[in-house]
Amino acid sequence: MLGGIARTKIAPAAKHCPSLFTRSTRVKTDAVPRKCVQIASRNLTSKSKVPLISTRQFRSNASGRAAVTDLPMFHDGPMPAPYEPPNTAKVPGLPVYDSALSDRTAYWQKIPRWKDITEAQFLKYKFHTIHTISTIMQLEVFMLEVLPPVLRRHPDFPGIITREDFIEDVKEGIKLAPMSIRLPPHILSIIDWENPFDDPIRRQFIPMKSSKLEDHPKVELDSLHESDDSPVEGFVHRYYDKALFLATSQCPLYCRFCTRSWSIGPDMQNVKKTTFKPQRKRWEDIFTYIEDTPQLQDIVVSGGDCYILTAENIRLIGERLISIPHIKRFRFATKGLAVSPARILDDSDGWAAEMIRLSALAKKAGKSMAIHTHFNHPREMTWVSRMALQRLHENNVTVRNQTVLLKGVNDDVATMSNLIKTVADNNIIPYYVYQADMVQYVEDLRTPLSTILQLERHIRGSIGGFVTPNFVVDLPGGGGKRLAASYDSYDPITGRSTFTAPAVTGKNKENRVYEYWDPLHSLPKPTSSSS
Repeated sequence: MLGGIARTKIAPAAKHCPSLFTRSTRVKTDAVPRKCVQIASRNLTSKSKVPLISTRQFRSNASGRAAVTDLPMFHDGPMPAPYEPPNTAKVPGLPVYDSALSDRTAYWQKIPRWKDITEAQFLKYKFHTIHTISTIMQLEVFMLEVLPPVLRRHPDFPGIITREDFIEDVKEGIKLAPMSIRLPPHILSIIDWENPFDDPIRRQFIPMKSSKLEDHPKVELDSLHESDDSPVEGFVHRYYDKALFLATSQCPLYCRFCTRSWSIGPDMQNVKKTTFKPQRKRWEDIFTYIEDTPQLQDIVVSGGDCYILTAENIRLIGERLISIPHIKRFRFATKGLAVSPARILDDSDGWAAEMIRLSALAKKAGKSMAIHTHFNHPREMTWVSRMALQRLHENNVTVRNQTVLLKGVNDDVATMSNLIKTVADNNIIPYYVYQADMVQYVEDLRTPLSTILQLERHIRGSIGGFVTPNFVVDLPGGGGKRLAASYDSYDPITGRSTFTAPAVTGKNKENRVYEYWDPLHSLPKPTSSSS
């Protein structure tokens, strides 16, 4: 039988004629083109004890079919080696994170103050809003409860030995930061308080003075120059057919690396914020601009964060966008699925139900609505997150993920691969991996451009193409998003990379060259010349 021939020796022909590799002894004449037979012959050497395949071994019969003749059922040569998958040494074994977060356990009960909180209580969104920590004093009291009296010594923090040392360092770090703190119970529960120095969740949301590094001279608070492309307050129209609707200046959690640290959250010691409150009058001005701009087809509703909006706010914005004939797509941006997923499971809240209703309404109108969320580390995906995402998936709500590449959080192949696969396994489309923006006071989280280039190089091909995100740089100065690998020049010695964005036009943007600069700490140290 043809199917009994050693498959590994004729595999190159498979892509041209898969029917050669079935177990049937009879195949259609037109299913075995001469090219396939010739390819199979070329890939068997004359030294092989397996008979060569030739066109003479096919004879037509009256039915117009071909029978394979003179081929032994077995061959007396050595059996082919068992199939082994390709070498994936460049993608290390994926780490297994705390199983308590994926199994249906009460992971929040490891926090002393919540040791008696039941699952039913934790799955109510009101619990999370009531117990969110948003002041330095609240955080100090909390850390006194959860930190061990003496911390493990860390080479990068030799002066921090006790929990009081750590708390003082954090308090000073918050005073220097451009972003305030806002920490919901879900996030506080997944931080490893036994090892807070290296914890990837802590690094994203709780600053330390000892971690602060010198800013690159080119960093800015509004590094993307969004205000330059704002025809209406709180509305950014940078691309021809899509725009950004900043509905609010608040979030359920504040990220240290926020690209809008000039606007989001309360004023800080070093930053006076420009706020966008969810006011109907301001929104109406934005809707009027959208209606009067027929080339707009795609609107991102963000802020801040859409989790801050009520179900009624979501309904008002969504229905209005659906009613505008030239708007074909819109998306609500929220980190809420990663930081307070219980809201999606809480029917008494109404936010998720409204998202599901709007998604169906948009589909009936021939349009599409999606949620864009923001997972940065696999540990953020707990069983509560999985249940929340399953509810959205069952109700046909499209969810996409936008990750920010951060030093010490997800800047290695194993973690980033795990993250991408984790979100994809939970029916989130991996959309973007962003190079961290050049904003002030967070250089300890920025990586050089070479890191994102190497991550893409090793990850692309190890994951299905349709769930592989785009690795991008949002260009400083308002050039928009470009593939990181599309740079025009890159000098890792100086840290300067250049990009062009022909499709982004407007004020002073024609033929402009945009620059991204690696953080100073990543640059090669100059060597002293010997005399």
